[in-house]
Amino acid sequence: MSEGSAWKAPAGSWASSAARRRNMQAIRSRDTQPERLLRRLVHARGLRYRVAARPLPDLRRTADMVFRPVKVAVFIDGCYWHGCPEHYIPPKTNSGYWSEKVVSNVTRDRDTDRRLEEAGWLVLRFWEHEPAEECALAVCKAVTARRAEQGRASR
Repeated sequence: MSEGSAWKAPAGSWASSAARRRNMQAIRSRDTQPERLLRRLVHARGLRYRVAARPLPDLRRTADMVFRPVKVAVFIDGCYWHGCPEHYIPPKTNSGYWSEKVVSNVTRDRDTDRRLEEAGWLVLRFWEHEPAEECALAVCKAVTARRAEQGRASR
């Protein structure tokens, strides 16, 4: 781009301006504050996990925390991007695009849940606004219960 020339969105681009594009690129897809806090609490309770990993190798979707041996996948969903019933506020600008984006995210989330459950996985989803201590307790209980089930099944 030459000096002094205006930025122009490519045809079909999701970005309505250069500033919007920079803003959207800065949004984290992993290692958000709610994810880091939950991971720290779960790790402090002695559990180990994979971060931002694919539970199923052939499924191009990653969970925020994956406990592979016991097949538990944990997702921490952002209120805006995943359409939280309590906190989602429809956008004022380019609302058609963003509303469709959120609907497609929710649809993909449900599809991910279904595919994982069909493969024998337990899917745990939490909203970013839920208390991290409560989420960590739920994760620990689920992983511990799955480990106990595996122990009984192997006898």
